[in-house]
Amino acid sequence: MRRSIIYFLLVSCCLFAACNSSTRVKHLKLAHGLPADHPVHQGMVFMADRLKELSDGRMEIEVYPSEQLGSERQCLELLQIGSLAMTKVSAAVMENFAPNTKVMSLPYIFRDREHVFKVLDGEIGRRLLIQGEDYWLRGLTYFDAGMRSFYTKDRPIHTPADLEGLKIRVQESQTAIQLVRSLGGSPTPISYGELYTALQQGVVDGAENNPPSFYTSRHYEVCKYYTLNEHTAVPDILVIGTVAWNDLSEQEQQWLQQAADEAKVKQRELWAKAEQESLDAVQAAGVEIIHPDKTPFAEKTAVVLEGFKDDEKIYKLIKEIQAVR
Repeated sequence: MRRSIIYFLLVSCCLFAACNSSTRVKHLKLAHGLPADHPVHQGMVFMADRLKELSDGRMEIEVYPSEQLGSERQCLELLQIGSLAMTKVSAAVMENFAPNTKVMSLPYIFRDREHVFKVLDGEIGRRLLIQGEDYWLRGLTYFDAGMRSFYTKDRPIHTPADLEGLKIRVQESQTAIQLVRSLGGSPTPISYGELYTALQQGVVDGAENNPPSFYTSRHYEVCKYYTLNEHTAVPDILVIGTVAWNDLSEQEQQWLQQAADEAKVKQRELWAKAEQESLDAVQAAGVEIIHPDKTPFAEKTAVVLEGFKDDEKIYKLIKEIQAVR
């Protein structure tokens, strides 16, 4: 009798363990610096929902916006050591970890939005996503971050000469620093989360970003001039640390990649809508929207591209991107 009871208990424990392992949920933490009403954040929430559906509840993503777990650079460092699974960063910040990524931050390298998508969705874009693995970071997809333009507090920007002497906030990116410097401005790297206060206190005279970010950050409350010179089209990159990626089964990797690919499509729809709504909203709040001649800006910043002639890998990428039709 005692032997039967022991056998029953052992079988019950094994069945419970098997059931528990089959229903175990794999949680992935995703942190980023944008506010919750931003279209890129909404795209990531869509991805989390799709992953849960595709995996039948066996995988979940917890999204932490607004720098809750650190700045973009800090989140990338957490990915590298496995303390965080995923993050969203600008390609401009990613270049500090995967150098070839800097090509996407170069001024006027993209002719228009159609050109941007052809490059990112094609062989060049896929190659750049994977090359981050050498630095323990794997790109999953790109999110549309529109075109970046200048906004300022005290005076409008109509030509490059208007930037002379202005302190302009830039991301932690040597490419962004060179861009502003080539236009006569004084580049000042500041964390995105600290920028509103820096603008208020006069630490910087302006910044540069896309319309939804200008609006959701509420920087329009301080800066009343927005010049749509559209100097760069720096995408956002959804990144997973190789520590977290290698911990996933092949099936789990497929579910995650499919959810990311579908989120990219959804996010572009959200972005197109948010971009126009943001421009309308800041204009209604008293911001002067300026549409300058882009040619002088492109001519002044051409020196940044030519500066890579001695960098064989980057210059080859520049030519490849320019050749995409």
